[in-house]
Amino acid sequence: MRKLVYLVHTSLDGRIEGPEGEFDWAEMGPELSDHSQELLDRGDTFVYGRRVWDMMSSFWPRAESLSDHPHDLRFAETWRKTPKIVFSRTLEKADWNTEVVAGDLAERVAGLKGRPGKDLLLMGGAGLATALADRGLIDEFHVVVHPVVLGGGKQVFGGGVRTDLRLTGTRTFDGRAVVLTYEKR
Repeated sequence: MRKLVYLVHTSLDGRIEGPEGEFDWAEMGPELSDHSQELLDRGDTFVYGRRVWDMMSSFWPRAESLSDHPHDLRFAETWRKTPKIVFSRTLEKADWNTEVVAGDLAERVAGLKGRPGKDLLLMGGAGLATALADRGLIDEFHVVVHPVVLGGGKQVFGGGVRTDLRLTGTRTFDGRAVVLTYEKR
């Protein structure tokens, strides 16, 4: 059965965006970029909530014209060709090989995990991740901690319920970021 794997970038103070909604602080060095690619190789479907989908779909289809960062250039083509699922109660359709789903989260995730294929990769965000974690639907967490204190902004699991996890790995990348890997107990 496929796993639902959550990859999130966070500040040292547990924020996924700054006080003004900014996400300009997560530095993707070459080692961290390689690690992200390794994780991408495990999966064959990206999963998003509506807000993250809006951000991703406004950047990645035209990333080469917006950035010359090696990670962005490497990931852009992967993003465009990889199937995507967006959980939303309001979005009716989406471009870029994207399926929009709504309804009961547990039922929908069970259906997705039961499909043939590689792991499902939940990329960033807080709302959907919190709802999925609260229901015990995330199998593995990859928390990338960057050496920055934002002093405010959206928390990783703001308002979520207590979840007991088991630490399965730690790695340091580019002398800056640390990836903490957890699994459900």
